[in-house]
Amino acid sequence: MAAYKEIVTKAVVGKGKKHFKNTYTATAEHEPTTILGCWVINHQFKGYKAGDKIGVNGSFDINIWYSYDNDSKTTVINQKIDYNDLFNVRIKENADLSGDTDIIVRSLKQPTCSEVNIKDSNTISFNIEKELGVEIVGETKVKIAIEEDEDPWEEIVDDVDEETLKEIDEKVDENYI
Repeated sequence: MAAYKEIVTKAVVGKGKKHFKNTYTATAEHEPTTILGCWVINHQFKGYKAGDKIGVNGSFDINIWYSYDNDSKTTVINQKIDYNDLFNVRIKENADLSGDTDIIVRSLKQPTCSEVNIKDSNTISFNIEKELGVEIVGETKVKIAIEEDEDPWEEIVDDVDEETLKEIDEKVDENYI
């Protein structure tokens, strides 16, 4: 009959992902004629516990290239966007978030600009899509079966004895080279 032991270890106790699509606006210095491009760079983020939910604080930089003065000149808008998103991550049963837990956030889809429009005279509207994944690592217990009677260790015996080793040493010609 096997006996059991409990091992306390860290494991993933909750996991989830969420797709976000948000609309933002930027103010142009000049009245835009045409939008020429939009890039998202410098995405940074960090997860935290917020009661029974998981929060993600993050930011990214948006660069919108546009023409003005009847498409005769161009410039770029640089703007930092901060965000705070909440996740309702399903926790596995018997998991406890009150102790020492680690929140691991991954960007499953980097923020990208899906649509850019000139809203009115100096305002540009743009949509940003991203997908974030969250893993919660916490303490959990695992039960394992152990054997009471362990098999004894077998002694390993070399096939070559001392006398054979001496004979081999005597046959070696030290002046070979």
